[in-house]
Amino acid sequence: MKWPDFLRIKKLDLFIIKSFSLLLAGTFFICLFIFIMQLLWRWVDDFVGKGLDLDVLAQFFYLGSLTLVGQALPLAILLAALMTFGNFGERLELLAMKAAGIPLLRIMAPIAVECALLGCISFYFQNVVGPNAQVKLYTVLYSIKQTSPEVEIPEGVFYDKIEGFNLFVKKKDKETGMLYNVMIYDLRDGFDGTRILVADSGKMQTSDDQKHMTLKLYSGELFENLQLNKDNKKDNSIPYRRETYREKVVMIEMDGGFSMQDGSFLKTQAASKNMIELQHSIDSLTLHNDSIGHNNWRAAMRGSYQMKNTLTHDDSVSMQRDGIYYINVDSIYNLATKAQKERWKRNELTKLQQMKTDYEIKRSVMRSLDKDLNKHHLMWWEKITLSLGCVIFFFIGAPLGAIVRKGGLGYPVLISVATFVLYYIFNTSGYKMAREGEWYIWVGSWLSTIVLAPLGILFTYQSNRDSTILNMDAYNAFFRKLLGIKEKRNVTLKEVVIDDPDYRKDYKKLEEIISVSHNFRKKNRLKRLPSPKHIFFADRSEETMVKMSEELDTLVEEMGNSKSKKVIIYLNELPIIEARAIISPFENKWLNILSIIVFPVGTIIYIRACLYRLRLLRDLIKLEQTAKKLMERLIKEKLV
Repeated sequence: MKWPDFLRIKKLDLFIIKSFSLLLAGTFFICLFIFIMQLLWRWVDDFVGKGLDLDVLAQFFYLGSLTLVGQALPLAILLAALMTFGNFGERLELLAMKAAGIPLLRIMAPIAVECALLGCISFYFQNVVGPNAQVKLYTVLYSIKQTSPEVEIPEGVFYDKIEGFNLFVKKKDKETGMLYNVMIYDLRDGFDGTRILVADSGKMQTSDDQKHMTLKLYSGELFENLQLNKDNKKDNSIPYRRETYREKVVMIEMDGGFSMQDGSFLKTQAASKNMIELQHSIDSLTLHNDSIGHNNWRAAMRGSYQMKNTLTHDDSVSMQRDGIYYINVDSIYNLATKAQKERWKRNELTKLQQMKTDYEIKRSVMRSLDKDLNKHHLMWWEKITLSLGCVIFFFIGAPLGAIVRKGGLGYPVLISVATFVLYYIFNTSGYKMAREGEWYIWVGSWLSTIVLAPLGILFTYQSNRDSTILNMDAYNAFFRKLLGIKEKRNVTLKEVVIDDPDYRKDYKKLEEIISVSHNFRKKNRLKRLPSPKHIFFADRSEETMVKMSEELDTLVEEMGNSKSKKVIIYLNELPIIEARAIISPFENKWLNILSIIVFPVGTIIYIRACLYRLRLLRDLIKLEQTAKKLMERLIKEKLV
């Protein structure tokens, strides 16, 4: 059975896959390490001073790695694709493939298939491995948070990491372990039963099993609140007890060891569920939220809009129309006394405030329920969008690498970081807006994909057409021209010369260039400020300097075949003539008129033209001097 041509794996495909896979392995572990460090930074405060064993930290890093695979893989694919195709372009391998008649899309095809498989792997990790790892990870983090700290009391601040105590030490002697100016607040019996111990010095020791801490205090006082005695009766004669001691021992019970807590309650979080569990939770939460919403609506209808009429149908306060009695509220209010009016106002204001408070509480509860439901929706879609991101990031990275044609870690890292920041901004914004109910769920979930997918299509289309949209050389040339940065000639001595220059012809051409340059300087008086009319309405057909610049470039290119080092040196000293600033900026007459009217565009163009005229004057003088030296060198070496 023969496979179709497009399904056959060729040696070129294996070479491309191998080049990409090796870089992907490195970039994946780098990206995963960065994300793990970010996770560690979020929880570092709970790790400090706990005396955790290495196996606990190993669990944290292992479980954290499993939960972050889905986030690290798209960024790793983007960076690896950029580096792979950038290396192909820099080593001219991409050019060789295209010269062999292989289109760019065919070159990208094997890696695109690999990225699609990686997307499936990413989905597996997010839907199967990730939720289980998420529960275990947060169980470890919860257990770490519940672990009592390893006591390391700082100087000059109150230390409240020991439950039921607040300790203050002004100064510590690290060599002897002595503590000076110690103050202890014992809050184990509550605020009313607070005991305060003050000591000039003390020493702290922790038991070997880390179950108790002993504080031996010297030369101090004890203050204890005794307002409540054992019979729970107030004792006004002895409000507190004061004790002076020379030595006192305080035993503090603590558990400094790590023990794994029960994390079953963490399974209710959206991040700890797969897609099937999320769908069941979404259905249950939707039914639960709707029932609470209907109950709130019925309660509001009964309490707010249903009037309970206890008034009699007196003629002075009611009237009948079509057999129905209507209460004349204004008449009732006007017949009431001032005290009754004030009482009614207070009663109604109290009712309104109670209704407002009740509605605010119900609104807060409903928002919390809706937010939880939105989280489940977003988590369900995130498993798809992150997996699809592996393919989208490849179709952004590979074309950009083919366009930029720069390998290594320079441009790829810069572009990858910029792209991922853009992705992160849109993804986070969409997630928050959808979670709060401001946007539709599908809009918030797919916002980053909606933004980046067209970019991938655009870059793929441009790279397939060999576009220079991101060619750094083109941008460098544009900014050099915009900012007026001068270029220098780069003529090198060739080891092999096929055609020698015609020095006699070149000598005459140098004479003509010197003559044209000299006459132009005298005629245009470049030292003087030009008139705006000359700048904006100069005859563009009179491009003397433009033609001379082109002739000079042709002459330099021809004489670049010279075997004389001195000639090559003088050719490099010839300036590059930029003469277009002395003619009108635009070919269209109306654009020139508009540039004068629009402020400050006309002013900028005029100032730029003045600066260019002065630079042109210096370049022409240098051109004439260098050309004369070159002519003398040709005569001296008997080339003419």
